[in-house]
This record gives sequence, structure tokens and C-alpha cells, in this order.
Amino acid sequence: MDIRELQTFRHLAHSLHFGKTSRACHMTPSALTRMIQRMENRVGQSLFTRDNRSVTLTCAGKALLGYAEDVSRRWVEFQNDLSAIQGLVGKLSIYGSVTAVYGILSSILFEFRRMHPAVQINLETGDAAKALTKLWNEEVDISIAALPGKMPQDLAYMKVTETPLVFIAPSKFPNTVIYSGSTVNWEKTPLIMPDQGLSRQQLDQWLNREEIRANIYAQVAGNEAIIAMVSLGCGVAVVPQLVLEKSPLYNEVKILKNTPALTPFSIGICALKKNISNPKIKALWGIAANLG
Repeated sequence: MDIRELQTFRHLAHSLHFGKTSRACHMTPSALTRMIQRMENRVGQSLFTRDNRSVTLTCAGKALLGYAEDVSRRWVEFQNDLSAIQGLVGKLSIYGSVTAVYGILSSILFEFRRMHPAVQINLETGDAAKALTKLWNEEVDISIAALPGKMPQDLAYMKVTETPLVFIAPSKFPNTVIYSGSTVNWEKTPLIMPDQGLSRQQLDQWLNREEIRANIYAQVAGNEAIIAMVSLGCGVAVVPQLVLEKSPLYNEVKILKNTPALTPFSIGICALKKNISNPKIKALWGIAANLG
């Protein structure tokens, strides 16, 4: 078994979800299934028990996971030793929203590439709410994420900026916002909610605290998609101001005044503490600290 097979097996053993692992490892589900079948043929036993509802590791699968963890750790150690001799080599995987790439990562990655051209950067963009999950699933080495109020023990982070959360409404569809006197009627005005993440948590807490039965138009993944739906007059929403200022639809929406004050987002560069000694992560960390 080669290192790629063992790393893919290791991911599946943690996710226990063929769809999630195939997407994270850039394989089709059928290719992942065939790879696991080849591994099972070599081992001579089933590695997973599968039915329509769940995937679980067999005893043989648990034993192979221990082997795969050890080989992966040794592979990382070898790459680190090689980097110490030859300069930084290998891959560095990074996840962030489109806004994070434009507004935070661009200058850091420019300097990193100038100093360490032999490192292959794998950059993935997507919903900011998934940034920490990507780290915990070990799909990426570094994430740009909104920092939770209580930081998890296993997370290393460096705060790079802070941004307020603002309520936005469409500029061209004034009737979207329904008022009671001079204040927004939050039970009648359609609300576009993030489907997960810290913005969703803050909105849920505020709605519960004020005992508001929200008129939820849609639950959407990603701030960019939320801004697009607001610009079309579908409803109002809450987004980080940093995202709004970088959006091509900035002039299609407006910030509502006299709205509830939500806790600003602290944005940081994050990695798992157990991986922070990785020379590639350490190098990017140092560059970010110097530029900050």
C-alpha cells in the first residue's frame, strides 16, 4: 500500500462517510470504493462494515488505522527532515473563503511563494463556516476562520483582523424590509439565514433572546451567496462587513441602520496544535506574524 492509499483510508476511517472522503481526497465515490476493495483484498479481511445508514470500522480496520496513523506520522517526519536539508518542499494545503483569499491571504502567500518556491500550495475556497471542520477532519493544514469565543484546546491560532457583523438589505427592492414605525418588523421581514457557523449562532441567540419568530426565507451556505440573494430582494441578512466590502455586489445592497449589535468576528489563521511544528506551517505562520 502506498502513502496516498493509507492517507485516504485514514481519512475515511475518521469521517466514516464515503461521500465526504471522496470529495476531500478529490476522488469519485466509485474510485474510493474500488481503492478500499483493493486494500481489503490485500489485507484479506473487510476493513469497513457498510449498510444503507452507516459505515463502521471492523477489527481489521481499527488495526490498519493504527498502522496508517504511524506511517502518516513517520512520512511527515521524513518530509520535515528533508526540508531541513534541502529547504522547504512538499505540499501545504490551505482553506478559506474567497474574501479571506483576497483580503488576508494574498500578501502572505505572495511572500511565502517568494521565499519557498519548492512548496506546492493547495488552496481551497468555500464556505467560511466549514473552515475549522476542515482542520479537525485533517483535510487541510491551515484554515482562515472566524474564531469562536471559547477556543478549542487542540487549536493554534493567530488573530489577523476583526470585522463587525452588519445587517444588509437590497438597494433596488425597498419593499423587502417591512417596518413598524421606524423599526424593522423582524417577524414580517424575510430573513436569509446562514445554514451554519458563528453568524448563525449569533442570529439564533438574538432571535431567541428577543422571542422573535423569524420569517426565514432561506438558509444558505456561504456569505457570498447570502449577499447575492439579498441583492435580488429575497430578504435581509447578516454578513461580516469585510466580506461585504470585497463583494462585487457591494453597491447592490445597503447596510441597515438601528439594528441589533452583534459581536464582531475575530478572523485568524488556524492550525492544529499537533501540526504547528511542521516547517511549512511554521514558515507561513512566521510570515503572517511579520506582515501583521
